[in-house]
Amino acid sequence: MPLLMRSHGQRSYRFRIGYRVPLHPDPLTPGEGIMRPAHWQIAHTWFVEVRQTIPLLPWVWGMLISCVLTQAADPFTIDTRLQLRLIMNTTDSSGAYSVRIAKDRRNNDLYYSKLNGNIYRVTILPGGGRSKSAQVYGAADHGLSENVQGMTIGPEGTIYLVGNITTSDGKSTFARIMKGVPNSSGGREWSLLAKTEAYPRSQTLFDHVFNGIVVSPDGSRIYVNSDSCTDHGEVQSANGAFPSTREVPLTAKIFRLPANGSDLLLRNDEDALRSAGYIVAEGTRNSFDLAFAANGDLFATENGPDRDMDEELNWIRQGLHYGFPWRIGGADNPQQFPNYDPSKDRLLDRRFLAVQSGYYHNDPAFPPPPANFAEPVKNVGPDADSFRDPKDGLAKDASRLGKTGNTFTAHRSPLGLVFDTTGAMSPPFQNHGFALSWTHGDPDDTRVPGPFFDASQDLLDLNLVKLGDTNYQARVTRIATNFANPIDAEIIGHRIYVLEYGAKQGIWEVTFPPARPAVTILHPAVRGTSFSFSFATQSGLVYEVQFNVSFESPNWTVLTNFTGDGSLRNITETIPATQRFYRVRIQ
Repeated sequence: MPLLMRSHGQRSYRFRIGYRVPLHPDPLTPGEGIMRPAHWQIAHTWFVEVRQTIPLLPWVWGMLISCVLTQAADPFTIDTRLQLRLIMNTTDSSGAYSVRIAKDRRNNDLYYSKLNGNIYRVTILPGGGRSKSAQVYGAADHGLSENVQGMTIGPEGTIYLVGNITTSDGKSTFARIMKGVPNSSGGREWSLLAKTEAYPRSQTLFDHVFNGIVVSPDGSRIYVNSDSCTDHGEVQSANGAFPSTREVPLTAKIFRLPANGSDLLLRNDEDALRSAGYIVAEGTRNSFDLAFAANGDLFATENGPDRDMDEELNWIRQGLHYGFPWRIGGADNPQQFPNYDPSKDRLLDRRFLAVQSGYYHNDPAFPPPPANFAEPVKNVGPDADSFRDPKDGLAKDASRLGKTGNTFTAHRSPLGLVFDTTGAMSPPFQNHGFALSWTHGDPDDTRVPGPFFDASQDLLDLNLVKLGDTNYQARVTRIATNFANPIDAEIIGHRIYVLEYGAKQGIWEVTFPPARPAVTILHPAVRGTSFSFSFATQSGLVYEVQFNVSFESPNWTVLTNFTGDGSLRNITETIPATQRFYRVRIQ
């Protein structure tokens, strides 16, 4: 059994891990490996003991039994149309882990933030050279230094930062949302946008706190996520400090606040939150990431409980309830029913903390459900759609059986949600969504208590189709994999930047084929014996100028071809004896 120690102030964990690993020419050392949020199969009889202290985010659940330190290979693309390169590693002398990445839409400058509140600006260098970063803000500027889990940047350059502060000797917590508004000197003026009242902590790994934040496309509002403080709605009394407490008014919700607000107070009172108009959606267990699609619809990922239930992508709409804790992953939470017998529950895996701790039990006091449930986005496959059948306990592939998932394989921990809102990518990726998955899984079996028959730790392509006004369905395809606990993503043009929490906390650039721009013929003119015209070019694209004597004829002749450099290209030709038609094609 591992030895687990927790320091509430530093939110750190110490594991003494005994595990068996295969022989390797380069033995692992604590400094070279990463802590994986999953449990690996014992493969050989060589025993290694490792001691390391590593901070874990509150949403990283179900990983305390036998976490493993392992050397990660580099990520690679599955779709051969993509290119991938390492921009930089973000480890620094502070030891704090990188958790968010965001762009300033005014100039596409890239920023990343750490759990201690430090914010860095990245200078992206082309080619194979490593890019650079410099710290631009820290706790001395914005006042947040503890559990800073959210960052986003508005269209006018304002940075919004979400931090969580423990209080009352670790029994309670409260959130602060700071904003840094650009000033005339090129910096930012920081002020408090909003804070919450202190609210109870369960003092378990299921204290998910405030994290995901996004700005509306017009910059007028922010949406911020507050996660659950329980695994699945069970009583968590914090050793008697808060008797009979499950969720409270400030948990398991998505809030909407005015971006120009100042010193707003979110009370731990349901009526007060409703009357202020702050509540957008309820029943969200752990929506660590939110993003707007090209059509303006808001989506949120959802990390599920320790029971083998699907993890979700949700279309977030005002006033709807997204199920937690009554509906999770498109299925009923059985603990709400008076005849629940966990010994007969085929979706409980004894390797998970909530199961080991007895949090799944007969619970006659479980509260009655609301009525306005919204179901998660449907996954039509082919990937990330494994599920465990509650009838026989076997792991199966939904799309191979002609079924749909709700949305992702259990325990994937979907994060890093982004959309190609500008149509900068070429088909088939144009205007699609993309999501990361944190947890290491088993692509061939169920040997780890993470995603089963699902490798995870990847980048997913989400081809979303709207089903009227009721829901969406998504064709989900793995396109890059083998990241080390990827935690967040940002999109700039036809490139996605993936931030890792594991290994050396790398930033990886995934380049997609760019959209082919329409070519507009400019300034056609006849001067003496010459005919000329021009058109704008895009760097890196190959242009071919062709002519023909008739529109109807399929036999076009190449006049010239070249690679664009972003300039205006002029084409000049001596006027021929017969008529000609010209066209420009992009290869």
